[in-house]
Amino acid sequence: MVNQKKKDIQYLLVALVAIAVLNILSGYFFTRIDFTAEKRFTLSAVTRGILKDIKKPIRITVFLDGEFPAGFKRLQKETRDILYDLKAYSSANIEIDFIDPSWGRNEQEQQAFFEELYQRGLEPTNLSVKTDNGLSQKIIFPGALVSYDGNEIPVKLLQSRMGIGPDEVLNNSIQNLEYAFISAIKKVISGGKPRVAFTEGHGELSDTELQDAMRSLSDGYEVGRIDLSEATQEGLNKLAALIIPKPNTGFSELEKIKIDQFLVNGGKVFLAIDQVHAELDSMQRGAGEQLAFQRELNLDDQLFKYGVRVNYDLIGDMNCLHIPLNVGNVGGQGQIQMVPWLFYPIIMPLSNHPLVKNLEGIKTQFISSIDTIETKGLVKQVLLKTSPFNRTLQAPTLISLNMVEEVPDPQKFRSEPKAVSVLVEGKFESVFKNRPIPEGFRKSDFKERNKTGKLLVFSDGDVLRNQIGQDGSVFPLGFDRYTSQTFGNKTFLLNIVDYFADDADLISLRSKEIKLRLLDKGKLKEQKLNWQIINTVVPVALLILFGIFQHIYRKRKYAS
Repeated sequence: MVNQKKKDIQYLLVALVAIAVLNILSGYFFTRIDFTAEKRFTLSAVTRGILKDIKKPIRITVFLDGEFPAGFKRLQKETRDILYDLKAYSSANIEIDFIDPSWGRNEQEQQAFFEELYQRGLEPTNLSVKTDNGLSQKIIFPGALVSYDGNEIPVKLLQSRMGIGPDEVLNNSIQNLEYAFISAIKKVISGGKPRVAFTEGHGELSDTELQDAMRSLSDGYEVGRIDLSEATQEGLNKLAALIIPKPNTGFSELEKIKIDQFLVNGGKVFLAIDQVHAELDSMQRGAGEQLAFQRELNLDDQLFKYGVRVNYDLIGDMNCLHIPLNVGNVGGQGQIQMVPWLFYPIIMPLSNHPLVKNLEGIKTQFISSIDTIETKGLVKQVLLKTSPFNRTLQAPTLISLNMVEEVPDPQKFRSEPKAVSVLVEGKFESVFKNRPIPEGFRKSDFKERNKTGKLLVFSDGDVLRNQIGQDGSVFPLGFDRYTSQTFGNKTFLLNIVDYFADDADLISLRSKEIKLRLLDKGKLKEQKLNWQIINTVVPVALLILFGIFQHIYRKRKYAS
């Protein structure tokens, strides 16, 4: 008996020593194990690498504290979890605060604080909260502020999207948390938001037509408009990206050399142009037909020098968007029907390039084909192509709404997929080499070739345009109000600007997927009583059986 006690004490001491050793080792070797199928609690290698570069303390203030419905409680919990994961892997201290912006403030103080948060880049959301007296409205700010060394960047936590339910909205928001926080951390430790400019002065898309594009980019970038005729080269060179959205008039030689020298000095340009003038609105308001003619943008020689040619044609594609069309009158009322419109192709990304990998289809309008030309020192990659069922019409050409009456023959449309988006990277040689320098540009600033730049050409200017309702309301970029479908236009734009701002490694985080595992409500209703009985009766029955078994066992043991 004494020997047994000694052995027990020895086992206990060994166990305590083993625990102590493991505890000491855990201080030197940090690891975590994620058992989820999609590795939802595992930070990417990119994220861990950025966290190791943090030299000073970071403060993250989340304005998502207080009482919320179940969905927002889940967002709150997941936000807390991801932040503590970031803190665990960070080389410097990350201070995390959760704040209820309404707590401890009277109405006037709340209003002032809400205004301050809005000015700092956080967007309010009106939330319905169930109380004993019914529903009450509460203004919340589902966002955070990341502060580092005097710089501050807002983080949007709620990724709203038109056409999907609240559960999916919250799930999308949770999927985006790692990207949202690590992107903000990378920008804030780099000195703040990079600058992105959309050109104006050539009939480009208006502020209203670009509203959602600019608003979406403003979460991580300083976004504005720039007139190339007035811009200085020094000002252009401060930009992370220059976006030229659907110009209608030609560029002067002075404006062209500014774009050229921006690229030569390592700048990044996204050129979304229409080489052919064609507008559906004009046909619907007019006689139902239109002459599609060439635009004179004066960019052909410049693009040719960079190894790209946007052709003067229109692509009709059988994989296309449906549009509302008046197909007749009944009782004096127009009959609107959704019909396929071949000149609005839906481009399905098939490339493995990070810009378009796992991207949803992109909706386009009156798009043209692109050819690439061999150019020394530049690497070109076709990002997007049409479907194999396409046909081109050379401009000028007459297009009519009556074309919808013709059922397209797949055999006649079978053709090689046409390139519609090309990425050019490398050291650009100036198109003005061995040419006169335009008046107004300092010759001392001119360089024939300098740093590595990037140019993305898309042969449709409307790829960046959001739809506008009759009441002036703005729809999200990529959302089609007639079919209630959301396409990948917005994500494509965000990927491009991230890629241009040297955040290419972060793009994969935006496509991180967490499956939404909701209960089947129909099955739940049907089997509710069965599960209630199982959950109530089975535990009690097991306890009774265990008691009977123990009684019989003890009786037999002591009887023998």
